[in-house]
Amino acid sequence: MGDEIASSQFSDEDFARYRERLRAETELLAQWFEAGYFHDDGYRAGYELEIWLVDENQQPAPCNEDFLEKLHSDLASPELARFNVELNSTPQALQDHAFSRFHDELTRTWQQCQATARDMQADICAIGILPTVRNEDLNLGNMSQMARYRALNRQVLHLRSGKPLTFDINGVEHLRVVHRDVMLESAATSFQIHLQGSTQESARLYNSAILLSAPMVALSANSPFLFGKLLWEETRIPLFEQAVATGGFEGAKFGPVRRVTFGDRYVRDSLLECFQENLEHYPVMLPEHFDAPVEAMRHLRLHNGTIWRWNRPLIGFDTAGRPQLRVEHRVVPAGPSLIDAIANTAFFCGACVATARQATAVQPALDFGSARDNFYAAARLGLRAQLKWTDGRRLPARELLCELVELAEDGLDFLGIASADINEYLGVIRARLAAATNGSVWQRAWVEKHGRDMAALTRAYMERQFSGEPVHEWSV
Repeated sequence: MGDEIASSQFSDEDFARYRERLRAETELLAQWFEAGYFHDDGYRAGYELEIWLVDENQQPAPCNEDFLEKLHSDLASPELARFNVELNSTPQALQDHAFSRFHDELTRTWQQCQATARDMQADICAIGILPTVRNEDLNLGNMSQMARYRALNRQVLHLRSGKPLTFDINGVEHLRVVHRDVMLESAATSFQIHLQGSTQESARLYNSAILLSAPMVALSANSPFLFGKLLWEETRIPLFEQAVATGGFEGAKFGPVRRVTFGDRYVRDSLLECFQENLEHYPVMLPEHFDAPVEAMRHLRLHNGTIWRWNRPLIGFDTAGRPQLRVEHRVVPAGPSLIDAIANTAFFCGACVATARQATAVQPALDFGSARDNFYAAARLGLRAQLKWTDGRRLPARELLCELVELAEDGLDFLGIASADINEYLGVIRARLAAATNGSVWQRAWVEKHGRDMAALTRAYMERQFSGEPVHEWSV
């Protein structure tokens, strides 16, 4: 979805031509998998952080065009709403002090963003759902001025035959709202982790990422409130799933095939299965024609970008133009602090690599249905969720995470990560678990003590975020 498109209006011929190109690129991709054509460049990682622009009253500030023009950074780009921006990392080889380098780069980018925003009498905030965002803020007037977003909105409504989007979230409290556009998606901001390994290991890494999704959500939950309602520990999960609630081809538009999905199975042999599923089960949303060779995979990659699996396989290219495979882990919310985000990255990379390496089969020992049930339990209850694991035990998420952090250490040690990085970033994870806290726990505790003043909550959150301290050290 990073590609801008030329138009938001398409004809039947545009869709037919796009499907033809998509099929040709998928067939070529199958040949690449069969021939082992992908370039292996060792283990590498990166991230995308979605942030909020806020005004002096901690309300969303719809000014990302001016902000990005003044920031003038290749690492920043607009998001769906004019009050959201995406910050990207420079990919790093997973060795030595990779996570310190991530942390240093993110700190520099963050400081540049903060200075730019403050020059505009605004500020920035990294949080799963901004507590002050109101339903009325999520309107088409606040959509970023990009054709791909207008086209996305039009195609979602077309695929739904004009049926409005209904958001119905039952948590501690109940929220039900109806929208006639996709703008509620912009209320959910993420920290997306990208992990690349060898072609031979890519299926195992993908399945391991699925298995680890529930523990990752429990560890990092940071979205308990929406429109002043206390809902799930990670309300971002049901919010995003309902914000683009479309299904597959005619006859399955409102069926079990969803565009925002945890999926229905692990991959059996290779990531090719996901791209074949894209072709066979998901109608094209953005039939932009690219004047590029089939080897560039432009149509396949754009189509894949309109299918939001919580763990999504990606095709990329290195600087020499050679294709590569990576996994995008999308379950983690933005925030609470920069060091928390990098600690989450270190934990995920270490645990995912170690889990993939210790597996005796491509598919994990835990059945897929249980992995999916775990995911939604963790989104609803966070660290308090009871999770089933590969050895048949059912145990609290916090207890499982205390075991998984040891596995993550083994994985980071295998990768050759410097002991100082392992100790620092996994130390943050261990301390967070010892304190039984995360961003959602802190937000709920603050509200319980001070009352449901969402602007005051956001102010207190931002003050602590700007301190640089990890969330387990935040006072209430």
